[in-house]
Amino acid sequence: KMGNAESNAYRNHLSRFLPEEQSDIDGVFDTLSGSSGSAGAKNGKATKKTVTLAALQAAYVQEPLPEQMTVRLYNGMKSIDLTGKSSALSEQIAKEQFVIFMSNLLKGNADEKVTIIMRMISKTEGPVKGKQIQEFTEDLITSVVHVLNYRKELRGWNSENTRDSASGVKALASQLLSELKLADGTKPVGPQLMEANFDQSVIEDWVYRVPQISVFLSVVIRQGLHVLHSLPDQTKDTLNLVPGCKGIKGRGLVSLFDIPSIMYINSHLPAELQHKWQLLFSSRLHGESFSQLCGHIVNKGPCIVILKDLDGYIFGGFASHSWEVKPQFQGDNRCFLFSVFPSLAVYTYTGYNDHYMYLNHGQQTMPNGLGMGGQHGYFGLWIDSDYGKGHSKAKPRCTTYNSPQLSAKEDFTLDAMEVWAVGDLPESAGTKGKKSILDVDPQAQALLEMAGKSRQSEGLRDPLEEDEDDD
Repeated sequence: KMGNAESNAYRNHLSRFLPEEQSDIDGVFDTLSGSSGSAGAKNGKATKKTVTLAALQAAYVQEPLPEQMTVRLYNGMKSIDLTGKSSALSEQIAKEQFVIFMSNLLKGNADEKVTIIMRMISKTEGPVKGKQIQEFTEDLITSVVHVLNYRKELRGWNSENTRDSASGVKALASQLLSELKLADGTKPVGPQLMEANFDQSVIEDWVYRVPQISVFLSVVIRQGLHVLHSLPDQTKDTLNLVPGCKGIKGRGLVSLFDIPSIMYINSHLPAELQHKWQLLFSSRLHGESFSQLCGHIVNKGPCIVILKDLDGYIFGGFASHSWEVKPQFQGDNRCFLFSVFPSLAVYTYTGYNDHYMYLNHGQQTMPNGLGMGGQHGYFGLWIDSDYGKGHSKAKPRCTTYNSPQLSAKEDFTLDAMEVWAVGDLPESAGTKGKKSILDVDPQAQALLEMAGKSRQSEGLRDPLEEDEDDD
């Protein structure tokens, strides 16, 4: 055993891992170094084993990981300076470098991660440009979607039932980059952001404030390099990165969400709701009718509403409580509005008023429709009960959520709409023999009868199918 300081550092890093994690890391390193380290193994010095870029590429490229990400991981490993050795200049990765890399990125704080991340962004020392950070972030998100798909960890979502991820990757990268602050606290935007130089302390602050970067790196390492993938993530960070998806399987529907936006919106939900999304309503499946919409979403617990206008803008809101048909505002300060396209963003409550969510139908005196934020006639998000029309009159900002106008035009025409229940459905939702909103609310009942729906309103009660787990 080497008795120098470097082996102490190595041992400290190793001690962050549980025994079963250590043996897992050893196994992966041995497999990777099998081709390049055989000479070292012959003379009994296992520490001489090394990993080359070629070995990493042979093991991972094209399958679990895109090539750019494999090269970035390699540059990250290579950046670890084993003090007092010229190994930093070597093209081969030593066991200590491999372990310290894993320890810093999987178990470290922002300070421990940042040197490696700087090298993953750019091979050369010194500040990095906004454009380089953007390329790194897009590669990182692309790799997360790619590897989760490859490892069959998308939990029922896939490229067939969601929008194309390419625009979602760019939108999520832009959203994460919008959190970059220069040393003087300003946030550069647009071309200014691309050309600005960011030094290590600024990147460290960004990694500290934007947890997705660390979570995504953890996924790429665990699932991409297949290290510790079978052991539970001690931090639970990656547990609900992607919620389980129910109710879309086999229905030939392409959701308005893409996978990057699902991960981003899900991360803003209350923790106890992040494990599952279930499709309650889709205008493409259930028809373009406001009474159909109400029938599918009332009393189903917290929901996400997402819609697309005829100009292609995609946006929506999170309702923290079951929707109820009544002429009062409902919900609480966990509600938020969001935009998915052309930009990805979440807008949370301001404390200015409590106009979180509103759903009304068949009243003469109050507006009829579904709304979130702002006030009657000027909602942050409004779908009229005359289905197909809506508005987002939030100039300059919605009072409740500080959101801008979400649609392309203030008054928009609806192209498509979906509502997803999040978390577990309430006990009362759809259980046989329970009264439905239609039995309780005579107004809704009368409306349906006027619309020619039969008394039992079965057309409005889709059985809530808990699909078999989509693996």
